[in-house]
Amino acid sequence: MRRVMCSALVAASAANAAPVFAQAGGARIDRAEHREYVITDFKTESGVTLPKAKVVYGTYGHLNAARDNVVLLPSHYMANHHGYEWLIGPGLALDTTKLFLVATELFGNGNSSSPSNTPEPWHGPRFPVTTIRDNVRAVHDLLVKDLGVTHLRAVIGFSMGAQQAFQWAVSHPAFVDRVIATAGTAKTYGHGIVRLEGQIAALTADSAFRGGEYTAPPKAGLAAFGMVWAAWLYSQEWWRRELWRSNTPAGTTFDQVMNGFRTRFGADANDYILQARTWQRHNVGDTPGFDGDVEKALRSIGMPVLYMPSETDLYFPVADARYEAQFIRRVQLTPIPSLWGHPAGAAANPQDKAFLNATIARFLAEGSR
Repeated sequence: MRRVMCSALVAASAANAAPVFAQAGGARIDRAEHREYVITDFKTESGVTLPKAKVVYGTYGHLNAARDNVVLLPSHYMANHHGYEWLIGPGLALDTTKLFLVATELFGNGNSSSPSNTPEPWHGPRFPVTTIRDNVRAVHDLLVKDLGVTHLRAVIGFSMGAQQAFQWAVSHPAFVDRVIATAGTAKTYGHGIVRLEGQIAALTADSAFRGGEYTAPPKAGLAAFGMVWAAWLYSQEWWRRELWRSNTPAGTTFDQVMNGFRTRFGADANDYILQARTWQRHNVGDTPGFDGDVEKALRSIGMPVLYMPSETDLYFPVADARYEAQFIRRVQLTPIPSLWGHPAGAAANPQDKAFLNATIARFLAEGSR
Protein backbone atom coordinates (compact mmCIF):
# COMPACT_ATOMS: atom_id res chain seq x y z
CA MET A 1 0.00 0.00 0.00
CA ARG A 2 1.21 3.52 -0.77
CA ARG A 3 0.43 6.16 1.84
CA VAL A 4 -0.24 9.83 1.14
CA MET A 5 -1.22 12.82 3.25
CA CYS A 6 -4.11 14.70 1.68
CA SER A 7 -4.55 17.84 3.77
CA ALA A 8 -2.55 21.03 3.92
CA LEU A 9 -2.81 20.86 7.69
CA VAL A 10 -1.19 17.45 7.70
CA ALA A 11 1.82 18.82 5.87
CA ALA A 12 2.89 20.59 9.06
CA SER A 13 5.12 18.61 11.38
CA ALA A 14 3.13 17.01 14.18
CA ALA A 15 5.86 18.01 16.59
CA ASN A 16 5.29 21.67 15.74
CA ALA A 17 1.48 21.59 15.65
CA ALA A 18 0.24 23.80 18.46
CA PRO A 19 -3.18 23.38 20.01
CA VAL A 20 -5.83 26.02 19.36
CA PHE A 21 -7.63 27.48 22.36
CA ALA A 22 -11.02 29.14 22.63
CA GLN A 23 -12.43 31.07 25.54
CA ALA A 24 -15.83 30.24 27.02
CA GLY A 25 -16.91 31.89 30.22
CA GLY A 26 -13.29 32.65 31.04
CA ALA A 27 -12.21 28.99 30.85
CA ARG A 28 -9.66 27.73 28.39
CA ILE A 29 -10.99 24.93 26.16
CA ASP A 30 -8.68 22.89 23.95
CA ARG A 31 -9.70 22.47 20.34
CA ALA A 32 -8.56 19.85 17.88
CA GLU A 33 -6.47 20.50 14.81
CA HIS A 34 -8.28 18.82 11.92
CA ARG A 35 -6.23 16.42 9.80
CA GLU A 36 -6.76 13.81 7.11
CA TYR A 37 -4.79 10.77 6.01
CA VAL A 38 -5.30 8.62 2.93
CA ILE A 39 -4.17 5.05 2.35
CA THR A 40 -4.14 3.88 -1.25
CA ASP A 41 -5.24 0.35 -2.15
CA PHE A 42 -6.57 -0.45 1.32
CA LYS A 43 -7.75 -4.07 1.46
CA THR A 44 -10.61 -4.62 3.88
CA GLU A 45 -11.32 -7.85 5.72
CA SER A 46 -14.30 -8.35 3.42
CA GLY A 47 -11.85 -8.71 0.52
CA VAL A 48 -12.74 -5.42 -1.16
CA THR A 49 -9.87 -3.05 -1.89
CA LEU A 50 -10.68 0.64 -1.58
CA PRO A 51 -8.56 2.68 -4.02
CA LYS A 52 -8.37 5.46 -1.43
CA ALA A 53 -9.30 4.97 2.22
CA LYS A 54 -9.48 8.26 4.10
CA VAL A 55 -9.18 8.61 7.87
CA VAL A 56 -10.13 11.96 9.37
CA TYR A 57 -8.66 12.77 12.75
CA GLY A 58 -7.90 15.58 15.15
CA THR A 59 -4.90 16.27 17.37
CA TYR A 60 -4.56 18.14 20.65
CA GLY A 61 -1.35 19.27 22.31
CA HIS A 62 2.25 18.75 21.25
CA LEU A 63 4.05 15.60 20.17
CA ASN A 64 7.23 15.56 22.24
CA ALA A 65 10.70 14.95 20.84
CA ALA A 66 10.69 11.32 21.95
CA ARG A 67 7.21 10.81 20.42
CA ASP A 68 6.18 8.88 23.51
CA ASN A 69 3.43 11.10 24.99
CA VAL A 70 0.62 9.92 22.70
CA VAL A 71 -2.88 8.87 23.74
CA LEU A 72 -5.28 7.53 21.11
CA LEU A 73 -8.99 8.34 21.26
CA PRO A 74 -10.92 6.28 18.66
CA SER A 75 -14.42 7.53 17.89
CA HIS A 76 -17.77 5.90 18.61
CA TYR A 77 -20.93 5.47 16.52
CA MET A 78 -21.25 8.27 13.94
CA ALA A 79 -19.11 10.58 16.09
CA ASN A 80 -16.39 12.96 14.95
CA HIS A 81 -13.03 13.64 16.54
CA HIS A 82 -14.50 16.06 19.09
CA GLY A 83 -16.24 13.22 20.93
CA TYR A 84 -13.80 13.06 23.87
CA GLU A 85 -13.59 16.70 24.86
CA TRP A 86 -15.23 15.81 28.18
CA LEU A 87 -11.84 14.29 29.08
CA ILE A 88 -9.59 17.01 27.67
CA GLY A 89 -8.35 20.21 29.23
CA PRO A 90 -7.39 21.90 32.50
CA GLY A 91 -8.52 19.92 35.53
CA LEU A 92 -9.59 16.92 33.45
CA ALA A 93 -7.91 13.54 32.90
CA LEU A 94 -6.03 14.47 29.73
CA ASP A 95 -3.66 17.43 30.07
CA THR A 96 -2.62 18.72 26.64
CA THR A 97 0.35 20.55 28.13
CA LYS A 98 1.84 17.09 28.67
CA LEU A 99 0.07 14.76 26.25
CA PHE A 100 -0.41 14.57 22.50
CA LEU A 101 -3.90 13.29 21.77
CA VAL A 102 -4.93 11.69 18.49
CA ALA A 103 -8.70 11.41 18.03
CA THR A 104 -9.67 9.35 14.99
CA GLU A 105 -12.96 8.90 13.14
CA LEU A 106 -14.38 5.50 12.17
CA PHE A 107 -14.99 4.53 8.58
CA GLY A 108 -18.62 5.23 7.78
CA ASN A 109 -19.13 8.39 9.82
CA GLY A 110 -19.48 10.58 6.72
CA ASN A 111 -16.05 12.21 7.07
CA SER A 112 -13.68 9.26 6.95
CA SER A 113 -14.32 6.95 3.98
CA SER A 114 -18.03 6.15 4.00
CA PRO A 115 -20.85 4.97 1.75
CA SER A 116 -21.89 8.61 1.31
CA ASN A 117 -18.54 10.02 0.18
CA THR A 118 -16.88 7.19 -1.75
CA PRO A 119 -17.17 7.18 -5.56
CA GLU A 120 -18.34 4.24 -7.58
CA PRO A 121 -17.95 1.33 -7.70
CA TRP A 122 -18.14 1.49 -3.87
CA HIS A 123 -20.68 4.26 -3.38
CA GLY A 124 -23.78 3.91 -1.17
CA PRO A 125 -24.92 0.34 -0.52
CA ARG A 126 -21.91 -1.05 -2.41
CA PHE A 127 -19.43 0.21 0.19
CA PRO A 128 -17.81 -2.81 1.89
CA VAL A 129 -18.63 -3.62 5.49
CA THR A 130 -15.54 -2.52 7.38
CA THR A 131 -14.60 -4.18 10.65
CA ILE A 132 -13.17 -2.80 13.86
CA ARG A 133 -9.90 -4.48 12.84
CA ASP A 134 -9.97 -2.62 9.50
CA ASN A 135 -10.25 0.63 11.44
CA VAL A 136 -7.47 -0.30 13.85
CA ARG A 137 -5.19 -1.31 10.98
CA ALA A 138 -5.79 2.00 9.19
CA VAL A 139 -5.09 4.01 12.34
CA HIS A 140 -1.96 1.99 13.07
CA ASP A 141 -0.78 2.94 9.58
CA LEU A 142 -1.65 6.59 10.24
CA LEU A 143 0.28 6.68 13.51
CA VAL A 144 3.40 5.01 12.17
CA LYS A 145 3.59 6.47 8.67
CA ASP A 146 1.99 9.89 9.11
CA LEU A 147 2.96 10.90 12.65
CA GLY A 148 6.03 8.72 13.22
CA VAL A 149 4.48 7.30 16.40
CA THR A 150 5.39 3.74 17.32
CA HIS A 151 4.06 3.57 20.86
CA LEU A 152 0.97 4.74 22.75
CA ARG A 153 0.71 5.57 26.42
CA ALA A 154 -2.93 4.60 26.28
CA VAL A 155 -5.95 3.93 24.11
CA ILE A 156 -9.15 5.33 25.61
CA GLY A 157 -12.42 4.38 23.97
CA PHE A 158 -16.15 4.80 24.59
CA SER A 159 -18.71 2.42 23.01
CA MET A 160 -17.40 1.49 19.55
CA GLY A 161 -14.24 3.26 20.67
CA ALA A 162 -14.02 0.71 23.49
CA GLN A 163 -14.33 -2.05 20.89
CA GLN A 164 -11.33 -0.51 19.14
CA ALA A 165 -9.42 -0.21 22.42
CA PHE A 166 -9.81 -3.92 23.09
CA GLN A 167 -8.79 -4.69 19.50
CA TRP A 168 -5.62 -2.64 19.94
CA ALA A 169 -4.82 -4.66 23.07
CA VAL A 170 -5.15 -7.92 21.14
CA SER A 171 -3.71 -6.91 17.75
CA HIS A 172 -0.85 -4.68 18.94
CA PRO A 173 0.04 -5.69 22.52
CA ALA A 174 3.54 -4.19 22.38
CA PHE A 175 2.29 -0.89 20.96
CA VAL A 176 0.07 0.15 23.89
CA ASP A 177 0.89 0.67 27.59
CA ARG A 178 -2.66 0.90 28.95
CA VAL A 179 -6.22 0.43 27.75
CA ILE A 180 -9.34 2.19 29.02
CA ALA A 181 -12.77 1.04 27.83
CA THR A 182 -15.99 2.79 28.86
CA ALA A 183 -19.46 1.44 28.01
CA GLY A 184 -18.25 -1.03 25.41
CA THR A 185 -17.17 -4.67 25.19
CA ALA A 186 -14.64 -6.77 23.29
CA LYS A 187 -17.38 -8.61 21.43
CA THR A 188 -20.92 -7.81 20.31
CA TYR A 189 -23.10 -10.54 21.76
CA GLY A 190 -26.39 -11.85 20.41
CA HIS A 191 -28.65 -9.36 22.16
CA GLY A 192 -26.67 -6.43 20.77
CA ILE A 193 -26.76 -7.88 17.27
CA VAL A 194 -30.55 -8.25 17.46
CA ARG A 195 -30.98 -4.69 18.78
CA LEU A 196 -28.95 -3.24 15.93
CA GLU A 197 -30.77 -5.40 13.41
CA GLY A 198 -34.04 -3.96 14.71
CA GLN A 199 -32.80 -0.44 14.09
CA ILE A 200 -31.62 -1.34 10.59
CA ALA A 201 -34.95 -3.04 9.86
CA ALA A 202 -36.85 0.07 10.96
CA LEU A 203 -34.77 2.24 8.65
CA THR A 204 -34.86 0.01 5.60
CA ALA A 205 -38.62 -0.64 5.82
CA ASP A 206 -39.21 2.84 4.42
CA SER A 207 -40.15 2.45 0.73
CA ALA A 208 -38.02 5.54 0.02
CA PHE A 209 -34.92 3.60 1.08
CA ARG A 210 -34.98 1.65 -2.22
CA GLY A 211 -32.32 -0.83 -1.19
CA GLY A 212 -29.93 2.00 -0.39
CA GLU A 213 -30.38 3.68 -3.77
CA TYR A 214 -32.51 6.54 -2.40
CA THR A 215 -32.57 9.88 -4.20
CA ALA A 216 -33.82 11.71 -1.11
CA PRO A 217 -33.39 10.86 2.59
CA PRO A 218 -35.75 8.09 3.75
CA LYS A 219 -37.26 10.33 6.43
CA ALA A 220 -39.83 7.87 7.75
CA GLY A 221 -37.17 5.20 8.10
CA LEU A 222 -34.79 7.58 9.84
CA ALA A 223 -37.56 8.58 12.26
CA ALA A 224 -38.29 4.93 13.05
CA PHE A 225 -34.58 4.28 13.48
CA GLY A 226 -34.43 7.13 16.00
CA MET A 227 -37.31 5.78 18.06
CA VAL A 228 -35.78 2.31 18.28
CA TRP A 229 -32.48 3.93 19.28
CA ALA A 230 -34.21 5.96 22.01
CA ALA A 231 -35.76 2.89 23.65
CA TRP A 232 -32.31 1.44 24.37
CA LEU A 233 -30.21 4.54 24.94
CA TYR A 234 -31.07 5.28 28.58
CA SER A 235 -32.12 3.08 31.48
CA GLN A 236 -35.72 2.33 32.34
CA GLU A 237 -35.19 4.15 35.64
CA TRP A 238 -33.94 7.22 33.75
CA TRP A 239 -37.26 7.35 31.94
CA ARG A 240 -39.34 6.66 35.09
CA ARG A 241 -37.63 9.49 36.97
CA GLU A 242 -37.95 11.76 33.92
CA LEU A 243 -34.26 12.61 34.06
CA TRP A 244 -34.60 14.06 30.59
CA ARG A 245 -35.84 17.17 32.38
CA SER A 246 -32.29 17.84 33.61
CA ASN A 247 -30.95 18.56 30.13
CA THR A 248 -33.96 20.05 28.33
CA PRO A 249 -35.43 23.58 28.58
CA ALA A 250 -38.02 24.24 31.25
CA GLY A 251 -41.48 23.31 30.04
CA THR A 252 -40.30 20.56 27.69
CA THR A 253 -42.89 17.79 27.44
CA PHE A 254 -42.48 14.05 27.12
CA ASP A 255 -43.96 14.18 23.61
CA GLN A 256 -41.37 16.77 22.62
CA VAL A 257 -38.62 14.50 23.89
CA MET A 258 -39.95 11.62 21.79
CA ASN A 259 -40.30 13.83 18.74
CA GLY A 260 -36.71 14.92 19.25
CA PHE A 261 -35.59 11.33 18.74
CA ARG A 262 -37.70 11.10 15.57
CA THR A 263 -35.72 13.95 14.05
CA ARG A 264 -32.36 13.27 15.70
CA PHE A 265 -30.84 11.19 12.89
CA GLY A 266 -30.23 13.35 9.85
CA ALA A 267 -27.02 11.91 8.42
CA ASP A 268 -26.81 9.54 5.46
CA ALA A 269 -28.84 6.34 5.93
CA ASN A 270 -26.21 4.09 4.35
CA ASP A 271 -23.60 5.51 6.73
CA TYR A 272 -25.77 4.62 9.72
CA ILE A 273 -26.17 1.08 8.43
CA LEU A 274 -22.48 0.61 7.66
CA GLN A 275 -21.38 1.55 11.18
CA ALA A 276 -24.13 -0.62 12.68
CA ARG A 277 -22.77 -3.57 10.66
CA THR A 278 -19.26 -2.79 11.90
CA TRP A 279 -20.61 -2.81 15.45
CA GLN A 280 -22.55 -6.06 14.98
CA ARG A 281 -19.62 -8.03 13.62
CA HIS A 282 -17.04 -7.19 16.22
CA ASN A 283 -15.32 -9.98 18.11
CA VAL A 284 -11.67 -9.75 19.20
CA GLY A 285 -11.71 -13.55 19.03
CA ASP A 286 -11.81 -13.26 15.23
CA THR A 287 -8.31 -11.79 15.29
CA PRO A 288 -6.00 -14.16 13.39
CA GLY A 289 -4.62 -16.78 15.75
CA PHE A 290 -7.59 -16.95 18.13
CA ASP A 291 -10.04 -19.03 16.06
CA GLY A 292 -13.05 -16.95 17.00
CA ASP A 293 -12.51 -17.55 20.72
CA VAL A 294 -13.12 -14.30 22.62
CA GLU A 295 -11.92 -15.81 25.91
CA LYS A 296 -8.62 -16.87 24.38
CA ALA A 297 -8.13 -13.41 22.87
CA LEU A 298 -8.88 -11.68 26.18
CA ARG A 299 -6.41 -13.94 28.00
CA SER A 300 -3.71 -12.69 25.62
CA ILE A 301 -4.02 -9.12 26.90
CA GLY A 302 -1.06 -8.34 29.13
CA MET A 303 -1.21 -4.58 29.72
CA PRO A 304 -3.32 -3.01 32.49
CA VAL A 305 -6.95 -2.48 31.49
CA LEU A 306 -9.42 -0.10 33.11
CA TYR A 307 -12.85 -1.49 32.27
CA MET A 308 -15.73 0.91 33.01
CA PRO A 309 -19.15 -0.38 31.98
CA SER A 310 -22.21 1.66 32.84
CA GLU A 311 -24.27 -0.10 35.50
CA THR A 312 -27.46 0.59 33.50
CA ASP A 313 -26.22 0.23 29.91
CA LEU A 314 -28.70 -1.62 27.67
CA TYR A 315 -26.33 -1.58 24.66
CA PHE A 316 -23.36 -3.17 26.44
CA PRO A 317 -24.82 -4.70 29.63
CA VAL A 318 -22.63 -4.70 32.72
CA ALA A 319 -23.02 -8.50 32.90
CA ASP A 320 -21.19 -8.80 29.56
CA ALA A 321 -18.33 -6.71 30.95
CA ARG A 322 -18.13 -8.85 34.09
CA TYR A 323 -18.01 -11.96 31.93
CA GLU A 324 -15.13 -10.59 29.85
CA ALA A 325 -13.18 -9.14 32.78
CA GLN A 326 -12.61 -12.58 34.30
CA PHE A 327 -10.33 -13.46 31.36
CA ILE A 328 -8.19 -10.28 31.42
CA ARG A 329 -5.15 -10.73 33.64
CA ARG A 330 -4.58 -7.13 34.75
CA VAL A 331 -8.06 -5.68 34.74
CA GLN A 332 -9.58 -3.03 36.99
CA LEU A 333 -13.34 -3.41 36.62
CA THR A 334 -15.01 -0.19 37.79
CA PRO A 335 -18.68 0.15 36.83
CA ILE A 336 -20.04 3.67 36.43
CA PRO A 337 -22.78 4.22 39.05
CA SER A 338 -25.31 5.98 36.84
CA LEU A 339 -28.93 5.84 35.71
CA TRP A 340 -28.00 7.38 32.36
CA GLY A 341 -27.54 4.07 30.58
CA HIS A 342 -25.14 3.94 27.66
CA PRO A 343 -24.26 7.68 27.54
CA ALA A 344 -22.89 7.46 31.08
CA GLY A 345 -19.70 6.16 29.46
CA ALA A 346 -19.26 9.51 27.71
CA ALA A 347 -20.02 11.84 30.62
CA ALA A 348 -23.77 12.20 30.09
CA ASN A 349 -24.08 14.43 33.16
CA PRO A 350 -21.77 16.28 35.57
CA GLN A 351 -21.62 13.40 38.06
CA ASP A 352 -20.63 10.88 35.38
CA LYS A 353 -18.06 13.32 34.00
CA ALA A 354 -16.46 13.79 37.42
CA PHE A 355 -16.41 10.05 38.13
CA LEU A 356 -14.90 9.18 34.75
CA ASN A 357 -12.24 11.88 34.86
CA ALA A 358 -11.15 11.07 38.40
CA THR A 359 -10.98 7.31 37.78
CA ILE A 360 -9.21 7.60 34.43
CA ALA A 361 -6.74 10.17 35.78
CA ARG A 362 -5.77 7.86 38.67
CA PHE A 363 -5.34 4.91 36.31
CA LEU A 364 -3.11 6.90 33.94
CA ALA A 365 -1.07 8.23 36.85
CA GLU A 366 -0.31 4.68 37.96
CA GLY A 367 1.36 4.13 34.60
CA SER A 368 3.55 7.22 34.90
CA ARG A 369 5.06 6.27 38.28
